[in-house]
Amino acid sequence: MPEMTGAEALRRSLEAEGVDTVFALPGVQIMAAFDALHDSQEIRLVSTRHEQTTAYMADGYARVARKPGVALVVPGPGALNAAAAVGTAYATSSPVLLISGQIPSGSIGKGEGQLHEVEEQLDVFKPIVKWNTRVTSVADIPGAIHEAFKQMTTGRPRPVEVEIPPDILAATGDVDIIEAELYPVEQPSDDAVAKAAEALAGASNPAIVIGGGTLRAEAGPEVAAIAEMLDAPIVGTQQAKGALPASHPQYVGVHYAQVGVSAELLGESDVILVAGTRFLVPGFSAKEGQTIIKIDVDQRELDKDHGTTIAIKADAKAGIGKINAALRSRGVDGAKGSGERAARYREKLQKFIGDSAPAQTAWVNAVREATDDDAVLISGMTNIGYWSHVAYDVEDGGEYIGTGYFGNLGFGFPTALGAKVAAGDRAVVALCGDGGFMYSPQELATMKQHGINLVAVIFDNGAFGASRWDQEHRYGDREIGTEFFNPDWDTLAAAFGIRSQGVDTPADLTSAIRDAIALDEPSLIHVTLPIMAPPFQLA
Repeated sequence: MPEMTGAEALRRSLEAEGVDTVFALPGVQIMAAFDALHDSQEIRLVSTRHEQTTAYMADGYARVARKPGVALVVPGPGALNAAAAVGTAYATSSPVLLISGQIPSGSIGKGEGQLHEVEEQLDVFKPIVKWNTRVTSVADIPGAIHEAFKQMTTGRPRPVEVEIPPDILAATGDVDIIEAELYPVEQPSDDAVAKAAEALAGASNPAIVIGGGTLRAEAGPEVAAIAEMLDAPIVGTQQAKGALPASHPQYVGVHYAQVGVSAELLGESDVILVAGTRFLVPGFSAKEGQTIIKIDVDQRELDKDHGTTIAIKADAKAGIGKINAALRSRGVDGAKGSGERAARYREKLQKFIGDSAPAQTAWVNAVREATDDDAVLISGMTNIGYWSHVAYDVEDGGEYIGTGYFGNLGFGFPTALGAKVAAGDRAVVALCGDGGFMYSPQELATMKQHGINLVAVIFDNGAFGASRWDQEHRYGDREIGTEFFNPDWDTLAAAFGIRSQGVDTPADLTSAIRDAIALDEPSLIHVTLPIMAPPFQLA
C-alpha cells in the first residue's frame, strides 16, 4: 500500500475516476488539495470568482460531457454559496460532485467558532444531494470518492457531496487507489414489459411523454422507433430537448407552463407511455379508461400517483428497448400510420406560440438561425429563455440546458462557462437576462483568463421582467423593487478585455452571434427589449 497525503489521495482518486476538470475557488482549508492538483498531468483546474459559479460550471460541464462535473470549495460560506447551484443539479438530475472543505477534525461539532464553521454542514446539504459523507482518515478518501461516483452514475444521477477536513488533506497514510467501474443499468421486469406491450399493441390513439431521463439514458432512438411503430405523437419536457430531433415526424413539441397542446393530445389518447419524467403536464389529469405506462429509474417517481396503470422501474433506454422487442414479437414491426395526428398537433402548437408571442419567438428564431445543429444553448431565467423552451428546436447533436423546476436566477452565464469547457469546438450560446447576468458579472474574468470562448447574450429590459409584468397585470402597475440600473455593457466588457456588441433587431442578433462564433473568442452581445409576457403569465 503506497503512502501519500490525503490531498494526493484525493487527486489520484479523481484521476482514477476519469476526472479531467475541476472548478474551484481557493481557501485555507483546501489549499493542500490545490497544491496536489498542481502536480496533475490529467486534471485542468478552472479557478472561478465565486463559489456558486464553481458548482454551476460543474453542472454545465456534466450535462455536455455526459459525465460527472467536480467543484471544490471551502466549508461554511463557500459551501453555502455553492448550494443554490447544487440544488439546480438536484432538480435536473445532473451528476455534480461537490468537494467541501471542513474545519479541523478535532473541532467538528464543538461550536468553537472556527473559521468558516457551520454546525452539521452535512445536514445542510442532505435535501439537495443524493448522498454525502465526511472523510475521517486519509485511507478513507479513495473509498469516499469511488462511492460518490457510483452514486452519480447509477440509478437516477444527482449531485453528491464529500467533506474533507484540512488535517486529513495534510496528513499522510497508507492508501489504495480504487479504479473506476462501469455499472449495469436498471433493467425492467419481463412481466411489466409484457403488460406494457399488450396495452400499446391494442391502443387506438397512443401517445408518448418523455423527460430528462430519456435524454440522459440516450434513449432517443428507442423512443423514435416505438413512436414510428405505433404512430404515436411524442411530447417532451424542456429537459428532454435533444433526446430526439425536433424534426422527427412524430415529435409535437414541449409542454411548458400554459403553453402547449399536450393536455388536449393526452386527453384524447387511450394509452400513454411516460418515460423519464415526473409527468406534470399542465391541464391534464388521468381519466377513467386510460392506460398510463410509466418508466422511471427512480422508484420514488413511480410511487407518485399520476394515474399510473403499469409502473416499470428501469433505465429509459433499457425499458423502451425491451418494450420495442416485445411489440415486434407480437407482430407490431412497422409504422401503423403516417404521423398525421402528430402533425396536426404540432401545427396547432406552432400557431399558438406564434400568435401568443410573436416578438419573443422572433428573437428565439434569430438565435436558432445563427447556430449549427450541434450548438449548445443555455436557457437562462429570462423572457427569451423561457420562450426558447417551446420555440427553440434542437436537432441531432445539439444540447439544450435549463434550470428545471429550481428556476435559479443567475444560472445562465456561469453554467454556460462550464458547458463550453466540455463542448470544445462546438458553439455555446447563453441566453441571459440583465438581472440574472448581474449575479456573476465577475465571471467575465474567468471567461477571459481561461479562454472560454462562449457567446453570452444579455437581454436588457431594465428590470426583473417577469416580476415587473406581474406588477403591471396583477397589482395595478404599482412598481416597487423590480426595476434597476444597469451598467454600460460595452464598458463593462471592455474592463475585462471582452469583445461586445449591441444589436437592435433579430436579424442583427443572428449576424452578431454568427460573427462571434466565427471569431472564437469570449464575446458578449446585448439587446434592449421592452417588458413582455413570459409563458407562465399568459393566463
